[in-house]
Amino acid sequence: MAIDIQEKRIDGVDLREHGKDAHGKTIHSDQRLYMQLLVFTGLSDIQRSLFYGELEKEGISGALYASLHDPNGIGLLTTSEDPQFFVTQLIDFLQDSPFRGLKCRPEWTMVGRTYSIGYEQDLNETLIERPRRYVCNPEWPWAIWYPVRRSGDFESLSAEERRKILMEHGGIGLAYGRSDHAHDIRLACHGLDQNDNDFVIGILGKKLHPLSALIERMRKTQQTSRYLTNLGPFFVGHVLWQTQLP
Repeated sequence: MAIDIQEKRIDGVDLREHGKDAHGKTIHSDQRLYMQLLVFTGLSDIQRSLFYGELEKEGISGALYASLHDPNGIGLLTTSEDPQFFVTQLIDFLQDSPFRGLKCRPEWTMVGRTYSIGYEQDLNETLIERPRRYVCNPEWPWAIWYPVRRSGDFESLSAEERRKILMEHGGIGLAYGRSDHAHDIRLACHGLDQNDNDFVIGILGKKLHPLSALIERMRKTQQTSRYLTNLGPFFVGHVLWQTQLP
């Protein structure tokens, strides 16, 4: 739900996402999308097709991936605007579906929330619609998901220095996106990640090689080479099932 620009919080805490409209006026939204990746193993004795109907019937929003690193593994990415979904409806579903016969690997679990940078003109598109559309795009079956943590040194830089570093990093991502080689989802996971990471990144695309090449190219940027203290673990998957969007 969008919030009027004039609304003020008495306690001085503003938790809204910020953007700017076409006239440069600040806009706000109190909506965001949460995403969670759960990884399972032990699939050898269960037909994968059993999962698809169960996911459809439950109305799960997200994607199911075959794991590149585990022939008996799958990854379930789910999305919701209400984080309570992951500890209520999703848990009930997992305990009463073919997933109950699998072993969850919590060391691979990733969870985060969409966020705005401050200049987006359409916050609903940025925070809700585009991330869902990316995850559910049948033309982008390959996905690499991984967490990252920035060093404290980055936060000590001036705003202008941080802007230049992020522009270098972001410019590479935009070039890969425009050419339809790779598309990214950025999630904040401060306080949500079990290993104290700051962000979860999803790289999606038609083929696996451009996704790997993009990550390789990013290693040479200042942000990655100087100001990231942790990357990974990396989950690499190929779509088995996706929510069909209208």
